[in-house]
Amino acid sequence: MYPTTVYAELTPNPNTMKFVADRVIFNSNDPVEFKTAQEAMGHSELAAQLFSFPFVGGVFIANNFVTVTKSQELNWDLITFELREFIRERLVNTEFVVEKIPEIGSDNQEKTTVKKERNIEPSEYDNAIRAILTEYVKPAVEQDGGAIDFVSFKEGTVTVELRGSCSGCPSSTVTLKNGIERLLMDELPAVKEVVAESV
Repeated sequence: MYPTTVYAELTPNPNTMKFVADRVIFNSNDPVEFKTAQEAMGHSELAAQLFSFPFVGGVFIANNFVTVTKSQELNWDLITFELREFIRERLVNTEFVVEKIPEIGSDNQEKTTVKKERNIEPSEYDNAIRAILTEYVKPAVEQDGGAIDFVSFKEGTVTVELRGSCSGCPSSTVTLKNGIERLLMDELPAVKEVVAESV
């Protein structure tokens, strides 16, 4: 038994809710995201079980929280308590909720991995961009139930991938342009713009 308290927290994305545990539930620095029950199978029993709810459209798991994406037609008021209790009951009976981290290139797991196989030329600015994102952006994005991953830098354009509550969030474009883009341009004059690629 792993005594656990879980509380629900709104995110800037109206279609996601963050369920926060009072302990570490996933022992990894790289969060994982599942878009279907099939993707979750063999990797996270909790995520696979969450997809049994007809309104669940995505599950994002990080250090001490689970972000659930719902279908738009249902109101959170109707389902938050049920989801919170469902997650809490499973956490009480298991230490970590991701049994096997999805690997790059496996058939149906490609979207759940942090790094995908891409033909991207590294640049001299990659490490500096990653360091800025890790120090200044990642904590704020995780606070909102999501994640941001550096993808590439080419000809002045930084490409990032938004996951969890940040993916599809109406305010993420504003955050991207007014926050992240401005920060990177101030720190690195070579940066001209920041764009997000969709998953």
